[in-house]
Parts: sequence; C-alpha cells; structure tokens
Amino acid sequence: MERTGRHLSRPLYEGLPWLYMACGVAALTASYLLAASHGTASLLAGLLGLLTLVGGIVVLLRRRDYRRLRSQYADPDSLGRGDESQS
Repeated sequence: MERTGRHLSRPLYEGLPWLYMACGVAALTASYLLAASHGTASLLAGLLGLLTLVGGIVVLLRRRDYRRLRSQYADPDSLGRGDESQS
C-alpha cells in the first residue's frame, strides 16, 4: 500500500503533542482567571483545556509506545502493513 497526500514536516509533527499540552495549560489558566467573573466561560475553557492537555499526553505516550514496539522487531516496516503482506 502506497501512501499519498501531504505530510507534515518532522519537526512540526514531533512538536504537535507539546503544542497541544501548552494550549491545554493555557486554557486551564484562562479558566482559573475567568472563574470569578464568567462562570460558564470558565467551565468551558476548563473542559477544553483538560481535554486538550490529556489529548496531547495520549498522543505523546502512544508515539513512544509505538516506537518502542517497532524497535523490538527485526523488520520494523512490517508493522505498518496489514494482511496484504501475507498474500
């Protein structure tokens, strides 16, 4: 199977989880600062910040686990293929 389409540059791709986490922390900070004056906006910002922060952590951990799994095999490229490699 050949991949087509556009891909992100490696530095941008590697930095995305950190960007997600930074945006999550910023939204949580905004939620804290808005708590006294705007209750609903604070709640929405807090939920968005929490989801974004957790999402960034999940992406970071999943990449780490995939790379660790890939390094344990002699032919790491075989992990990306599905059942079509057996036919």
